[in-house]
Amino acid sequence: MDATTTVDMDKLNLFMGKMLGDVGAAANAALIRTGDRLGLYKTLAEKGPMTSAELAKATGTTERYVREWLSAQAASGYVEYDTQSKKFSMLPEQAMVFADEDSPVFMGAIGDMMAALMLDEPKVSDAFKSGKGVGWNERTECLFCGTARFFRTTYKHHLVQEWLPALEGMVAKLERGAKVADVGCGHGVSTLLMARAYPKSQFFGFDAHPGSITAAQAAAQSEGLGDRVSFAVATAKTFPAGNFDLVCFFDCLHDMGDPVGALAHVKETLAKDGTVMLVEPMARDRLEDNMNPVGRLFYAASTMICTPASMAQEVGLALGAQAGEARLTEVAKQAGFSRVRRAAETPFNLVLEAKV
Repeated sequence: MDATTTVDMDKLNLFMGKMLGDVGAAANAALIRTGDRLGLYKTLAEKGPMTSAELAKATGTTERYVREWLSAQAASGYVEYDTQSKKFSMLPEQAMVFADEDSPVFMGAIGDMMAALMLDEPKVSDAFKSGKGVGWNERTECLFCGTARFFRTTYKHHLVQEWLPALEGMVAKLERGAKVADVGCGHGVSTLLMARAYPKSQFFGFDAHPGSITAAQAAAQSEGLGDRVSFAVATAKTFPAGNFDLVCFFDCLHDMGDPVGALAHVKETLAKDGTVMLVEPMARDRLEDNMNPVGRLFYAASTMICTPASMAQEVGLALGAQAGEARLTEVAKQAGFSRVRRAAETPFNLVLEAKV
């Protein structure tokens, strides 16, 4: 620091307060994962108020560890502590975030994703220096299950209820019987949600990661949907043409090295009057309009996951998770789609409809 620099102590103290809050939140990401994996949140929500001993007994864990975990959770405001009874509990709002996987605001899976970011940090730091990418095939396994659970929350509450109805004439096609491709399907969460809602339609999931396809196939069989849903290993530029009425990209186009090439291939697989649905992380077109909690999370994920993934592939366009509607529309039009419109949105998602 230059000797002539004047430090505003009030600003410094405010900034240090912010940093303490951020560091505390980062440290507790591991504890969120612990609580999620061991069922501590779910048990406390179902059976609380409880002492640390009662929660430990109910979950088959050790009281001394549980006591420290509960103390950290209470200090974070994630659970409640009663000073008279010495018991811990969860408010309904806290339970919706940490204990109920069917809740529209469930975030218990965030611990898996945060763990993956830290475990893969050396690879990404090396990529900063080399300019190379870090492909999904190089990532820690917990990133895959964490991503599936994280996005399941939004898809479960918006995909069938809002997004598909927002596409021109799509619900009528699905109800009659349509062919749908889910490109970059991961563990098949989105594919299976659509299949359950529209029993007369056929669904095909494609992903380049073999492990994810194996998980998706197992999920389809366990739900008895194997006759209407199939999964196969394929990239967005190689999956077979199928005269599809709908081709979906759920939070994955920006991860692709050549999104223009991917959409150009999709154009050749569509039925007449077929539709492409692009679900992408919510972002405005200007950096300054994304300086908010959602943008903060998605820029971090983009730095550690999305941008390295794209740069590990051919072309390496690296759209990033905050590409925004204008950039995504440009990509779709370069691929040959003349009509692109915003069909729907949530605080976390931007949904575009593209047609030839």
